Amino acid sequence: MTDTLPTAGAQPLLATLHHTGEALRALTFPLAVHGAEGARSNAATAAAQLDDYVVPRVRSLDAPLLAVVGGSTGAGKSTLVNAIVGHPVTRSGAIRPTTRQPVLLHHPADDRWFSDQRILPTLSRVRAADPGSPVPAVDASHTAEPGAGTLLLRPDPMIPLGLALLDAPDLDSIADENRRLSNQLLAAADLWVFVTTANRYADAVPWKLLADAAARDILLAVVLDRVPPGVEEEIRGDLHTLLAAAELGHAPIFTVPELPLDPQGMLPADTVDPIRRWLQALAADAAGRQEIARRTLYGAVKSLAGRVHAAADAQDDQLAEQRRLQAMATGAYDDALTGILDSTQDGTLLRGEVLARWQDFVGTGEFMRGLESRVGRARDALGSFFTGRPTRAVTVESAIETGLHAVIVEQAAQAAEKAERAWRDADAGRDLLAGLPPREGDFSAEVAREIRAWQKDLLDLVSAEGANKRFTARMLSFGVNGVAVALMVVVFASTAGLSGLEIGVAGGSAVVGQKLLEAVFGEDAVRRLAKTARDNLRRRCVALLLAEQQRYLVLLEPLTRQPEPASLRTLASELVSHRAEQDHADDGAPAAGRQER
Repeated sequence: MTDTLPTAGAQPLLATLHHTGEALRALTFPLAVHGAEGARSNAATAAAQLDDYVVPRVRSLDAPLLAVVGGSTGAGKSTLVNAIVGHPVTRSGAIRPTTRQPVLLHHPADDRWFSDQRILPTLSRVRAADPGSPVPAVDASHTAEPGAGTLLLRPDPMIPLGLALLDAPDLDSIADENRRLSNQLLAAADLWVFVTTANRYADAVPWKLLADAAARDILLAVVLDRVPPGVEEEIRGDLHTLLAAAELGHAPIFTVPELPLDPQGMLPADTVDPIRRWLQALAADAAGRQEIARRTLYGAVKSLAGRVHAAADAQDDQLAEQRRLQAMATGAYDDALTGILDSTQDGTLLRGEVLARWQDFVGTGEFMRGLESRVGRARDALGSFFTGRPTRAVTVESAIETGLHAVIVEQAAQAAEKAERAWRDADAGRDLLAGLPPREGDFSAEVAREIRAWQKDLLDLVSAEGANKRFTARMLSFGVNGVAVALMVVVFASTAGLSGLEIGVAGGSAVVGQKLLEAVFGEDAVRRLAKTARDNLRRRCVALLLAEQQRYLVLLEPLTRQPEPASLRTLASELVSHRAEQDHADDGAPAAGRQER
């Protein structure tokens, strides 16, 4: 095991980093809102840097510094590395991309720090046969490096103890994998050696990464390669101005003149002496190395806190869109429930077939018209109408079932159409609808089953209410089915929404049902029975619609399993606190061993 045991003071930071990594890896930002793709990249980059650099460096502050040599395509990175070491150790090529496989050079005595997965754990290790082995050839017919996802380890005694050099793929490579790998390697660096050329030092892509370097407080050296004779001071001055504007004015600039290479592809040795001596001086100062590592580490922690804050903001956007889409779906089905209940309360269901079957059931129109003059004889008359007519009671039940079924199915279909139309107007909703799960079973058949179950509940309710000996004789005279049908009519009977002749007919229907039930149970019991029946129907309608609504809401469930923005901001604040504690410790530390940045 190469990791040294962290100090007691590092344990709280490690705990925070552990929780931060778990939170970042749990974030998926699944909704297609503005900035979601960038948020996923930000979270993935932050989580990778935790594993590749931050946690390993907290655990082993005394490990060798990792200097990553990075730059644009054709900038001369590999040529520079070979010149620093003094012989060919890494191969470049004329075919783009040039640097294809990352090569990590270290002193043989530092092998234990790099041979396992302490840093960059996702990259497998490939070891060179021996320090003097020839540089492996690269198949120039491929645009992505062979052995993608591998790190070539080359121990070499010319590398100073306490420092490792990593030749990274091109920042602006035409191969996506190379660009990703280059960014990953730079995020794992203790210091950067940025290589650019006299005619490309102002390119936009590298400067974005240099801005990241400033945010991380990383030690940076800039190598200005292939500088034509006579323009060195002019270009150097312009580059320094750009660096100062990016808060990187402290970075040393090393120039390499434009010179021909020898047959081995090597620069003259003295052209890179200044940068070689600079690296050797860093490696020779143990206290200075640890200070560089510490400052870069806490710069990375500060940058990480910013990324976690950004993830929290992006998660806010996700949750806002989730609530909006959820409100669209639930609103559509809430409207459907309202439509169903309105139809059961305004007399609408007593139109047409239901009304005809009910009239046929209770008797002729003459009976209805003469009912007012015979209210005193209602019990006896109704008894004669209901006794011995179970078949007609069933026809009323069937007519009610058919009408209620049509209302529920139609309202559910309108809700689905409304929800889908609203979701299609949003990018996130359109994406989600592509994964809308099919209905489980036949919704129409399920509605029919629920209505029949409700009607059976009414029969049971009437039977239970009539179980009292006082009501038994009356129930027997009217029939349980007849009483239950009358209760259904009372539940649906209200003249609101009806007009003309239907008002009088429906109103008369309600009177008949009401008088029958009051004759059997009494006025208070009738109100209670009607309320229970309405509540039961409402509960069943809610269950039916919720099952339909859930087809949409299940698409939003991945967000419910994601870290909350508040918890992410708490983690970011804890990271900032650890950084502040380190700054305070640095302010109180002796000047010896501290290096100006």
